[in-house]
Amino acid sequence: MAELTVHDTNGILRQPWVHPDRTSRGLGWQSLYVSTQSERPYQASFGGAPSHLVILHLNGPVTVRRGHLGLTSSRTVPPGGLFVHPAGKELTVELGGALDTVHAYLSDDLLRAACDDGPVELAEELGALDPLVEHLMLTLDRVMREWEPTARTYVDHLGHALAAQLGRQHSVRGRPVPPPRLGRCGLTDRQLDAVREMVEARLGEPLPLREMAAVTGLSVSQFGRQFKARTGLSPHQFLIQRRVDAAGRLLRGTTIPIAEVAQRCGFSHQEHLTRVLRAHLSTTPAAMRVSCSA
Repeated sequence: MAELTVHDTNGILRQPWVHPDRTSRGLGWQSLYVSTQSERPYQASFGGAPSHLVILHLNGPVTVRRGHLGLTSSRTVPPGGLFVHPAGKELTVELGGALDTVHAYLSDDLLRAACDDGPVELAEELGALDPLVEHLMLTLDRVMREWEPTARTYVDHLGHALAAQLGRQHSVRGRPVPPPRLGRCGLTDRQLDAVREMVEARLGEPLPLREMAAVTGLSVSQFGRQFKARTGLSPHQFLIQRRVDAAGRLLRGTTIPIAEVAQRCGFSHQEHLTRVLRAHLSTTPAAMRVSCSA
């Protein structure tokens, strides 16, 4: 699947009054495009896009007007306010003042997958507040700012969580998102073994969440719920734990250079391994190796 890019958006980000600070361009994100930028006041119209749009206001308050053929609604939006626009619909918008924003564009496939392929139509919202959506978008911005290729599974997790919350709380009334199918409370032994085998075989690679779900025969949203029900961990947390365990074995039992240990175990570089070991074990690769040889 190709990376989602600015060309899959409605064109706001390509305008001269928008000055991006960072984007997900080139990071390989397949169903999600994220951009953080400053915007100057403007009024413009845009065609429908294949992706759904969520804008998080980072500062303000600022007055925004929106509509289709005309500007039919207006609101003074505070910091943390959201602008939601569904895929396929034209947009006319007026921004009344300078503003810093995070834009997230989600493919329709991602939205449907996160809602178990149920019927989902996002509402056109202006100024809505949703602490969970705000947190997820700020986290995506932080991941862009501190990008490590090995965070791929984490980005998949964040994207599906964002899509699921949009489907639950920001869809059109009268077309509710069906509740999660209950079924069994966790993965079977065979499903869990298949995930473990994949993780061990591909420990040094970025591992998309959809590929982990595929070996269990579940949708991504079902997989995430049932994996955590069985293990108590999200797939991303499980993957990091396995990488930490593997790095510890190599550091204690071999003389392989630390930089190579990091690469073999799926960390981007030695400094990345050091940060993760500090966070998880309150130690460093060098200290772990010295303590073992002492």
